[in-house]
Amino acid sequence: MDWGLARELGGKALLVGAGGLLLYWTISAVRLVLSARGINPLIKQFFTQVASGQVDGAYLLTTKNYRSHVNRQQFIRFLAGLQLNKYRNLRSGRPRLQDDQVILTVKLKSDSKEELPLDFTFVKVEDAWRVDRIQKVAAG
Repeated sequence: MDWGLARELGGKALLVGAGGLLLYWTISAVRLVLSARGINPLIKQFFTQVASGQVDGAYLLTTKNYRSHVNRQQFIRFLAGLQLNKYRNLRSGRPRLQDDQVILTVKLKSDSKEELPLDFTFVKVEDAWRVDRIQKVAAG
């Protein structure tokens, strides 16, 4: 086979592969954005309820699965252990899609630049997002 023809075919194959990868990435990104709609308002509602002392309201934003593993008292102890009152700012990261769940790392920031990263796992329950898991992100 002619070397020039092989180079030309290899270059075209590389372009087709890169185009396919770009198309896959674009479709995945659009799918993730569309599927994660409604999560940010839920996070805002969750933290607003906790901040205003409506812990029961925040607890009800979780799934039945979460509530079967974490009772109300454990939930209150978990929130108390986080010392949320010292944090003033909330920044959410990029959502990650895993099976039918969306995982979002939320970073709470204090005035003294202290950070508390939390992973929230969300699942859809009857067309509405609910919190299925909350856990502190390990440092490092």
